[in-house]
Amino acid sequence: MSRWKDHVAIITGASSGIGRATAVALAREGFRVVIGARDVAKLTELAQEIEREAGTAPLLLPLDVRDGAQVKAFVTATMETYGRIDVLVNNAGLAKGVTPVIEETDPDNWDQMIDTNVKGLLLMTREAVPNMIEGGNGHVINIGSVAGWESYAGGAVYCATKFAVRAITTALRQELLGKPVRVTSIDPGMVETNFSVVRLEDQSKADEVYAGMTPLTADDIADCVVFAATRPAHVNLDTIIVKPLDQAGAGKVARH
Repeated sequence: MSRWKDHVAIITGASSGIGRATAVALAREGFRVVIGARDVAKLTELAQEIEREAGTAPLLLPLDVRDGAQVKAFVTATMETYGRIDVLVNNAGLAKGVTPVIEETDPDNWDQMIDTNVKGLLLMTREAVPNMIEGGNGHVINIGSVAGWESYAGGAVYCATKFAVRAITTALRQELLGKPVRVTSIDPGMVETNFSVVRLEDQSKADEVYAGMTPLTADDIADCVVFAATRPAHVNLDTIIVKPLDQAGAGKVARH
C-alpha cells in the first residue's frame, strides 16, 4: 500500500501535456488527485485513464485559473471532498505567438499569458496554501521554464511571465520559511507537447521546433514532479532545471 494514499495533489492545466502526465504519475504513486482545466471533455478522458491506471477515480473540476471565483470554488470543493491539500502543481500556462514586442498587434496574447502564467498561479497559491499550513503539510510545485532564466527574441512576454514565476517561487519560499510547506520550481527546456502548437497555431511549424533533435517528453517532467513531491518532508528541492541533452540554452540546440 502506498504511503501517499491519503495525500491529495491538485494539478492545474491537467487536460494535456505536462499536466496530464503529472496527474497520471502522481495517481500511480498513490496520491488522490484533483484535476482541473478548461477542457472538461479532455479531463473526463483523463479521469477514466487514471481510474484504469490507479484504481481510484480522481476529483474532476472545471478550472480557469484566471477566474478568481472559479479558483476559490475549486479549492473549496477539494477541501470539502478530501479535507486536505498536500501538493499543488501550478502547471496551467501557455505561450501565444513569437511576434516582437513592437510588431504585436494583438495585445490579447499578452493578457492571456500574463493572466494565466502569473495571475493564475498567484490565485491558486493564495487559495491553496493556507489549507496546507493548517493541515501541517504542503508542497507547492511551480512549473516554470528555462525561459525564466534566459530570454530570447520573440518571447519577451512569455519569458517575462516565467521570470515572474521564478521570482514568485523564490519569494514564496522565504515567506513560508518556518511553516510546513515546501516550495519547488521545475524549469524545463524543450518539451514536445501541444505547447508549440498552441503558440504557433500550426502543426507543421510546431514540428519544425523539434526537428532533428530529441526533446524531453511530458513524462520526463512528470518524473521530476513525482521525485520532488516524494522526498522526505525536511527535504526541499528549490529548483530543478531540466533540458534535453540536445539543448544547452535558448537557441542552442544540436540538430542531427
